[in-house]
Amino acid sequence: MDPIRERLLTDRRRTQRRLAELTGDFREIVEASRATNADDEHDPEGATIAFERSQVATLVQQAQRQLADIDAALVRLDEGSYGICERCGRPIAPERLEVRPTARTCVVC
Repeated sequence: MDPIRERLLTDRRRTQRRLAELTGDFREIVEASRATNADDEHDPEGATIAFERSQVATLVQQAQRQLADIDAALVRLDEGSYGICERCGRPIAPERLEVRPTARTCVVC
């Protein structure tokens, strides 16, 4: 298998696991907040629950974006445009792709 594809697929599996964990964490926080009569606005502990829920929701969104970026990179790989800057059409430096395999643009762009 192509090493780039292998890396992207490995990153995809890792991101899917992370997303599943975060989704579970989010459900647990929501369930925990339902089990209490905490008033987020007036209860000091309620503010913590709201903060945790917001924080995990943000992490879920980041994982979803990462998954979408990986999927888009796999499509580019299939189409033969992987590693080509979407703005200027020049090759993306291998070092940049090593650090950020989902990169769509070169460093200059």
